[in-house]
Amino acid sequence: MSKTGLRRVAAVSAGMTKFMRRALETPNELAYGATSAALESAEMTRKDIESVVIGTAPDAFDGIHMNGEYLTDGAAGLGLPTLRGYVGGGTGVFSVIQGWYMVASGVFDTCMVMCEEKMSACQPHPQGAFLTIFDHTTERPLQPNLLWIFALEMNRYMSAYGIDKRDIARVAVKNKRNALDHPAAQLGAEITVDDVLESEIMAWPVNRLDVSPTSDGAAAIILAAEGTAERITDKPVWIDGVGWALDTAYWATRDLAYPRYVEVAARRAYDMAGIKEPRKEINIVEPYDPFTYKELHHLEGLQLADKGGAPQLAADGVLDRDGNMPSCPSGGLLGVGNPIAAAGLMKICELFWQLREEAGARQVPGQPTTGLAQAWGDLMQVGTVVIMRR
Repeated sequence: MSKTGLRRVAAVSAGMTKFMRRALETPNELAYGATSAALESAEMTRKDIESVVIGTAPDAFDGIHMNGEYLTDGAAGLGLPTLRGYVGGGTGVFSVIQGWYMVASGVFDTCMVMCEEKMSACQPHPQGAFLTIFDHTTERPLQPNLLWIFALEMNRYMSAYGIDKRDIARVAVKNKRNALDHPAAQLGAEITVDDVLESEIMAWPVNRLDVSPTSDGAAAIILAAEGTAERITDKPVWIDGVGWALDTAYWATRDLAYPRYVEVAARRAYDMAGIKEPRKEINIVEPYDPFTYKELHHLEGLQLADKGGAPQLAADGVLDRDGNMPSCPSGGLLGVGNPIAAAGLMKICELFWQLREEAGARQVPGQPTTGLAQAWGDLMQVGTVVIMRR
């Protein structure tokens, strides 16, 4: 029993498909591939699963109406209590929080959490969905899209703290290099800072290599209650802290230089996990990195860097896989890929493998014991955080 009065919950297995562009598999087949890999790794069957959480971004991203119902069998949820939720890019981590509640509450002993996205087949591009969700009076007349808004936020971040684009470009270099060691990665590569700066300008100051790719893929993780978890594996990875926050959707009326919603979510997770000094106690961090600047932005919101200070950590090698605070040792979204909901869950899977020292060539040295995964979504307003310990 945890100090919250709820049962302790552990991750006992994880699985994922390769992240790619234009996968031949249907979304349901991608879901089946991820859940089957997780079950096989734990030597479990679908009969061992008591509840299921399905995470996808809005239906428009897969182009399938009632996507949760469509994915139920691939997610091992036929005939079981099944919950679907989404908070845009924050879905992958929030789905694990939902699964944690299913088990911590005492209602279920096991839960399969599966997140999936197949964006490449959807026409017109899912980006079009965002043209209709902004405020019809103050924002929609500007015809904003996601790249347009993120360029605005990146510009504000750079201007507020005097950050140079070269300092931000290092994130793409690091993450794509890390992804070369990930068997599921879509865009692992050896690139330079100059390669990033010389790539096509999408919307200033965002270059093409600052942006994660459109991806298809799925990931899954199995959660189990204390007692059950130890019967399944001798290396459970405990979920010791969760936190989430939702800021206003009106991005035009708040200061974009700092992600306050990430700080609120992080502080809730730290309080639950009993973490007083996160910069000393977090051994691995997997912050959400759909754009290069967002990894740095989020590290600051997570209280793992001072405001405007994360770029210097990247420059000093602190965020490298063998640095003092490895950040995105998986390769992140920039390197592994970005099937929206599955991307956040990929980060949870990475912590699971890292804390069990099963990450192979990606393994962070020094026998890490504590990791943090964070994801962000909707209109620059959702913060979701999970803290895991071995």
